[in-house]
Amino acid sequence: MRAVWSLWTKPLHASQHTGWPTPQHHLLSWILSVCTARQHFVETHLVTDSAGADLLVDTLALPFDSVDLSLDALGEHDPDWWSLGKLYAYRAQHTPFVHIDSDVFLWKPLPPELLAADIFAQSPETAPYGRSYYRPESIENDIRRHGGFMPPEFASHLPLGGEIRAANCGILGGMRTDFIRHYADAAIQLVEHPDNASAWATRPRRDQDCVTVEQLTLTACEAWHSDRDSSPFRDVRLAYLFWSEAAAFSEAEARGYTHLVAGAKREPQALAALEQIVAREHPDRYRRVLALCPST
Repeated sequence: MRAVWSLWTKPLHASQHTGWPTPQHHLLSWILSVCTARQHFVETHLVTDSAGADLLVDTLALPFDSVDLSLDALGEHDPDWWSLGKLYAYRAQHTPFVHIDSDVFLWKPLPPELLAADIFAQSPETAPYGRSYYRPESIENDIRRHGGFMPPEFASHLPLGGEIRAANCGILGGMRTDFIRHYADAAIQLVEHPDNASAWATRPRRDQDCVTVEQLTLTACEAWHSDRDSSPFRDVRLAYLFWSEAAAFSEAEARGYTHLVAGAKREPQALAALEQIVAREHPDRYRRVLALCPST
């Protein structure tokens, strides 16, 4: 199975939207993510733009077997849509793969049964309807109000039990790349459809909508197609490395899995460990980061 990473540099340059306290920590995380996962996969692949290849391949010398520069096509896109680079990377895959976020470190191989699944992600995420950073109801209202376009699957986000269900995509992959391409295309259409431009223009925090577009559209697609006998994706099922959000924290060490989400990227102990491991295990690349970011 191919391990895939993606980097669209326009959001990075526009807002430094990484969550890390310094560019140095962002680059150290890239080194550790690629070098730990590379031990477990026969092929590593990067989807990026020309600036991303200059940074990760030419400057840091990260060991990718192949590089796809198709994200150069996003040069005119709104950088608020930071997850578009991931969605484009998902849509470009035609053989079984796992996409790994650059803040995910695989200390152990992923379970074989997970890698054999139709599709898989890190863990389910649930939230009370109307009370989370997932805002599908607000997105839907704005798009309908402006006469925009919504993929039919997106309507299935409406929770019958008052609970929104999404999937944490720290890792995302599987054997059914036809389904993954369909899901990614639906999410991309939700963002790019010309009829939605006026609706998105009224929303001040499109960067926050990225999570809904990427992570909730995935579960919406699975739910919508599993309920239709005529769908070619009716038998596709979504598996998880962890069965709940709580398990993603309590079982992470035993699984050999680290995902430094949100505030974890600013915890002093985690930052010190990141720097120490990269300095010890990858001294040449560590020196390259210090040379590139001498002030941090």
